Amino acid sequence: MPKQKLIDKYNRHLNYLRISITDRCNLQCIYCMPRDLIPRLPHSDILSYEEILRIVRVGVSLGISKVRITGGEPLVRKGVYDFLSQLSRIDGLCDIALTTNGVFLKDNIEKIKAAGIKRINISLDTLNKNKYREITGYDRFDHVWEGIKIAHEMGFDPIKLNMVALNGVNENEMTDFAALSFSYPFHIRFIEYMPIGKSRMKYGPLLLVPEIKKRINVLGKLVPVTKDIHDGPAERYKLEGAKGEIGFIGALSHHFCNKCNRLRLTASGQLRPCLLSDHQEDLRSIMRKGCSDTEISEIFLAAVRHKPSDHNLSINHTGNVSCQMSSIGG
Repeated sequence: MPKQKLIDKYNRHLNYLRISITDRCNLQCIYCMPRDLIPRLPHSDILSYEEILRIVRVGVSLGISKVRITGGEPLVRKGVYDFLSQLSRIDGLCDIALTTNGVFLKDNIEKIKAAGIKRINISLDTLNKNKYREITGYDRFDHVWEGIKIAHEMGFDPIKLNMVALNGVNENEMTDFAALSFSYPFHIRFIEYMPIGKSRMKYGPLLLVPEIKKRINVLGKLVPVTKDIHDGPAERYKLEGAKGEIGFIGALSHHFCNKCNRLRLTASGQLRPCLLSDHQEDLRSIMRKGCSDTEISEIFLAAVRHKPSDHNLSINHTGNVSCQMSSIGG
């Protein structure tokens, strides 16, 4: 393994790269898409797979050991399964995972497995078919749920279900989601809504982790789970007697910036040291001018130098991130 070189001034070891391979999506979730659709990036502005793979190889030489592929919706991009296969063959990567909305999961799960992917995150904000259509704009819940069950039967582990807690939308489903962990070995993740870019969400009282925990407590005691080296920011628990886990990501109520180990590569080739900051370093431009791997390394190191100690979003929305989540990568 390479010697870790991506250590910032706060002694955080940055070994995790989240990669958005497209800003396009086949859903229109209310907290992600504004009413007036944001113009899509021209194809020429999106990194090619070859460019992404080169960036990952340089990142691995600096200590990157975990990669997650996101979007938009990554499975809408042509050639994604061959790309995932090439990615899984890069020496030095210990953990490669995929985040998807699950719409294409059922029909492509064998391709995903053949590409070497073992870990899948599925964004799913409701277990109610009608509410799913209200949140996403499409009637695809049954298709998504079938894909999740097939992935489970095929041995993907862990399967994480990511639920964004939306007050006034899915606030009455906290226990329903948590109860899934009794029937399946899924990792259920409750994520506080973060105001990023433009959306159709109306700001109001936020549903935060302390309140979510309070609601889930009716199901039993939450027992802490020891985190491992590749874990993200989630607080991990198990309900007593459950097969799966419960996790909480409280970006607003409980800042975890001091433990953040990630960088983000946007679909347009910008390296961002923090999701909740608009600072970014341009990789695409220098690569298309014929830069060396050393120059790519220097961009990584510049991003590390600019990684803030903390983000400026608060429960009262005093901060703002102007870029759309679909292009940054969830």
